[in-house]
Amino acid sequence: MALDGIFLRHIKTEIEKEALGARVSQIYQPNREELVFGLRTFSGNKKLLLSARANSPRVNFCSSTPENPAQPPMFCMLLRKRIGGGKLVGLRQNGCDRVLMLDFECVNELGDTVMITVVCEIMGMYSNIIIVDSNGVIIDSLKRVDLTMSSKRLVLPNIKYELPESQNKLNLLECTAIDVCTAVKNLDAEMPLNKALLRTIEGVSPIVCREIEYKVMEGATNRIEGVLFDRLAVEIERLKSVCSDCSGKPVVVYREDGKPMDFCFMNVEQYGDFAKVESKESFSDLLDGFYEARDSRDRMRVKSQSLTKLLNNTLERLARKIAKQQSELERCADREHLRICGDLLQANIYRIERGAEYVDVENFYDENNAILRIKLNPAISPSANAQKYYKDYRKAKNAEIMLKEQLEKGREELDYIDSVLDTVDRAENEKDLAQIREELTEQGYLKVQKGKKPRQTTLPPLEFESSDGFKILVGRNNRQNDKLTLKTASKNDMWLHTKDIHGSHVIVVSDGKKISDTAICEAAQLAAYHSKARNSSQVPVDYTLVRYVSKPNGSKPGMVIYVNNKTLYVKPSQFKIKTE
Repeated sequence: MALDGIFLRHIKTEIEKEALGARVSQIYQPNREELVFGLRTFSGNKKLLLSARANSPRVNFCSSTPENPAQPPMFCMLLRKRIGGGKLVGLRQNGCDRVLMLDFECVNELGDTVMITVVCEIMGMYSNIIIVDSNGVIIDSLKRVDLTMSSKRLVLPNIKYELPESQNKLNLLECTAIDVCTAVKNLDAEMPLNKALLRTIEGVSPIVCREIEYKVMEGATNRIEGVLFDRLAVEIERLKSVCSDCSGKPVVVYREDGKPMDFCFMNVEQYGDFAKVESKESFSDLLDGFYEARDSRDRMRVKSQSLTKLLNNTLERLARKIAKQQSELERCADREHLRICGDLLQANIYRIERGAEYVDVENFYDENNAILRIKLNPAISPSANAQKYYKDYRKAKNAEIMLKEQLEKGREELDYIDSVLDTVDRAENEKDLAQIREELTEQGYLKVQKGKKPRQTTLPPLEFESSDGFKILVGRNNRQNDKLTLKTASKNDMWLHTKDIHGSHVIVVSDGKKISDTAICEAAQLAAYHSKARNSSQVPVDYTLVRYVSKPNGSKPGMVIYVNNKTLYVKPSQFKIKTE
């Protein structure tokens, strides 16, 4: 895990500089594993995020926070009662361990000043946030640990708080570089140098150990001698200096495709040209940016599970229905044979004996007058048999017309559900999902909830600005696409949409000016990005004036037809949002 003890030490220093002495103005719990403290500092208001999520445990200042539930959880209410209005008077860290303690000076119900400590344990899946009183007794914790979960260390109210079990590693703040090098060399088994360092030094992550090995000698083991031993001592001394002075620099390592893969408190050279290393302004900015996109996607995936399941089930049902109708339509294609049988029976009725099971007649519709055997119902007369074939013919003909209509509607519905599924996948927050639910309720896919009718969620379209100053609007969902194209946009604005691919409607606002090619190209990139093809390398995007876009009567939300269009092939790209 990249957020190691030394990185946490830098975070601690950062919080001390900016928020020591701050008052707690607000406390939120957006979800089960995260807390947000609103702090009123001398330089303004700040938000401090405490996360115990298994895949992203951390403590850092944050610019944006997850949406809060309508009803605060009990743990949040307890924190508000105990720490609300309290003053942050100190931060403590035991050596380079991944445990950060935040001390708050608070006033209890009797008006007495008491000390409350919030302990943040950054330990992967065992991460936790614990409230401890001035006597070291646990008030409560975000995750309670009882005997069924652990026999070594309990985390329950009204028992003494104990630090996590020590790993007996060397603390860089208390030992010398030579001590570390000697301990690494004297390990029982021979192993790669980076693994030996990880086993020996407290508070370092794998990326730091690999970096030290890279600078000493790539592929070196812990059995180092001479020059390599001296190199290792130099690197350990440098690491010790960064740790004691908190003089590290926050850097993020990006993969070739631009996705962040790791972060560190020191420069990283081990990846060479296979990765890009970028510095950040602060350690909090680094963590906020690194985890925000990934965590937000995880949160949205959980919140949208019910919608996704409903839509996928609907897609499967529609696909089965369409397949069945297609099979029936194929059978209707043989209706001409029924009419021919009726005609031939009518022409040869004098030759047919009552009670016969079949009759062989010349098929005068065939060029060679081939003999055709026609199956008969012996229980009815020859004339009735002929009429039955005519009746089956008319039935098949009517069925074909109906099936074609139903197939067209079914495919339109399938296309619509697929488009809604795409908007769910691209939803950025709970309000986006709420609008989608409202749309599905209007279309009859979701039941109207009993009781008080909920207030309709209104969100503006995403707003961007081209490099040459044209406003670009992007619809968030099908309902908003309709409103944006058919009501908001003027006739001389430019309309864009991915060609034969589900996505958002995009409008370039002309504002009485001629729309530039640059604005159209950038709007096309946005249209490609806000579509199902956002991960493609090249996407076709149609564009035309809004005056040439119309909506057929009775069509589903977001469905339009357009003419006089041209097509651009672009790479999906996202720009900076101007306003929202």
